[in-house]
Amino acid sequence: MQPTGQSVGGDMTQKIAELPTRSEATAARIVAAARGLFVASTYADVTTEMIARAAEVTKGGLYHHFASKEQLYFSMMLEDFERKRRLFGQAVCASGTCRDRLARLTRDFLELPDEERELARLVRRDINTFTGEKRDRLVRAYQQALPEQVESIIRDGIEDGELARGDARILSWSFVALVEVVIGEYADRVFGSTEARLDHVLGLFFEGAAAKPLKGTV
Repeated sequence: MQPTGQSVGGDMTQKIAELPTRSEATAARIVAAARGLFVASTYADVTTEMIARAAEVTKGGLYHHFASKEQLYFSMMLEDFERKRRLFGQAVCASGTCRDRLARLTRDFLELPDEERELARLVRRDINTFTGEKRDRLVRAYQQALPEQVESIIRDGIEDGELARGDARILSWSFVALVEVVIGEYADRVFGSTEARLDHVLGLFFEGAAAKPLKGTV
């Protein structure tokens, strides 16, 4: 039975309207191709010809959507950081302890596809390519996507007495650095699973690396 006030034709029209246009689909394909190339090589080494070939479009088609390689890279990074800001923001808004929320945010990051994890690190690798407003916007978008969200959770942990008093911003940078250490080929061999990486990061941040004293010893 069809719900009152709704028709099959209306449902179909809405679904069609939600589909990307041909132009949007082409732009998305170009961005996806560029993403893989920029992760694999430096900004300077990737050319618009390489991107067009990988996206299976002409260079003219690429320039129809993006005026330059710089604009394409800039759009790609801002779009990615916005997705990550929304994803990691769920942990910031979640209930639970500081440790619980950092665990959720970190797990969400570690479970991203390799390419998406690596994108977050490009801003430091390639940032000197950009100057002025573009550079500032990229840095700001990165900070809003990751370090500032970690900082917000840590600040709550300090206020709740779960963490010792300290500078929340510096602690957030320290936490992000710990997470980055468990990414890569060597870390893959050492840890293997997401849970093992997560346990290492949280244990090191909250308990440190010192050996626990044996019972009966000082």
